[in-house]
Amino acid sequence: MKKTLHVTLASTLAIMIGGAEAIALEWNVSVWGKRRAFTEHVEKLAELVSEKTGGDFTMNVSYGGLSKNKENLDGISIGAFEMAQFCAGYHRDKNPTITVLELPFLGVANLDEEVAVSHAVYAHPAVQKDLARWNAKLLMTSPMPQYNVAGVGAEPRDLDGFDGMRIRATGGLGKAFTTVGATPTSVTATEAYTALESGVVDSVAFAQHAHLAFRTIDVSKWWTANLNPGTVNCPVVVNIDAYEGLSDEHRAALDSSIDEAIDHYLANYAVLLEKWDTILAEKKVAKISYSDKTIEAFKAKAADPIREAWIKDMTAEGLPAQELYDLVVTTLAETRASGGMSNDDIMMEIKSISSRIEALKKAAEAL
Repeated sequence: MKKTLHVTLASTLAIMIGGAEAIALEWNVSVWGKRRAFTEHVEKLAELVSEKTGGDFTMNVSYGGLSKNKENLDGISIGAFEMAQFCAGYHRDKNPTITVLELPFLGVANLDEEVAVSHAVYAHPAVQKDLARWNAKLLMTSPMPQYNVAGVGAEPRDLDGFDGMRIRATGGLGKAFTTVGATPTSVTATEAYTALESGVVDSVAFAQHAHLAFRTIDVSKWWTANLNPGTVNCPVVVNIDAYEGLSDEHRAALDSSIDEAIDHYLANYAVLLEKWDTILAEKKVAKISYSDKTIEAFKAKAADPIREAWIKDMTAEGLPAQELYDLVVTTLAETRASGGMSNDDIMMEIKSISSRIEALKKAAEAL
C-alpha cells in the first residue's frame, strides 16, 4: 500500500478543501495492558488536546484493542491507527538507533534525565530517518526509572546468585544479565505474570509501575532495590501522514501539549515511587540491596563490553553510533549542569502542595 493510502478516514477529514476550519476528528491510539503510570502522559495528552480544541480533536486510547504491543510500530506504518506506544527492545532491528538508550549502566539517575536524553536522541536526524522508515514520527518518550528484578526462588544476594537464572529482560538489559550467567527471555509485559507464576522464568526485570500493573510483584518473594542496570526506552509515535494532515489548529494543540503531558507523567510516577517501599512491605517481598563493590563489578562486566559491541555493530550498519552515544553523555552532563529537577525534588514539591491543600481544607472547615 502506498503511504498516501495509510491515513485513516478520520485524519483525511481533518482538513477541508480550500483551507477552511478543521472539523472534528478522532485519532485511535494503540497502547497495551491497562491504564497505569506508564500511560498517564498519553491519557493527559488526549485530555489536553480535547480541551484546547473544544472537543474537535479527540483521541481514543485503546488498551490492546487495536494491536499487540510488539506490532504497534507495524500498525503505525500502515496507518491502522494514528498514534501508538512501543518499546525499542521489542524489535531492535526495526529501530536500531534508539537502542542506544537501552545500553546498560548509562548513568541516568532519574526520570528528568531520562526525558532529556530520550528527547535529545529522538531529535537526531539519523533517528528520525530510522523511524520514518515505518512512517513514524517520534512524539515523546515514556520515561521509566532504572529497572530492577523481582523473582521467586533463592534470593540473589550477590552476582553469583544470577548464574543460571531465567530472567525476563529485553534489549540491553537482557545482554547485561547474560554477563553474570543469567538466561534472558523476551516475553511481553502482558505475559510476564503467567511466565513467572508457571515457572517459565524465575524473575522479571521491570520498572516499579510494571511490577504493579502486571502483578509480578504479587507472586515475587524478593526485589533488587538498587541494582539499577538500566532501563528500556518506549516512545510514543504518530503516523507521519496523519500528523501532516492535521490542521494548523489541531497540530498546535498536539505539539503544545507534549511538555505538560510529560510533567503530569513525572508527578504521577513520583507518587508511585514514594509508596513503593510500603507496597513491598505489604506484599512481604524481601528487599535486596547490593554493595557499591557488587554493583561496580556488574558494571565492569556489562557496561563497556556491551557499549563497544553496540557501537561497532551499529557503525557497520551505517549508523552514527558513536555520535548517538556521545549525545547521551553530553545531554546528561548539560541536564545536570542546568539543575534539572530530580525525582526527589518532584516528590518534595508534591508533599508541599498536599500539605497546603490539607491546610486550606482545615481552614475552610473552621469557618
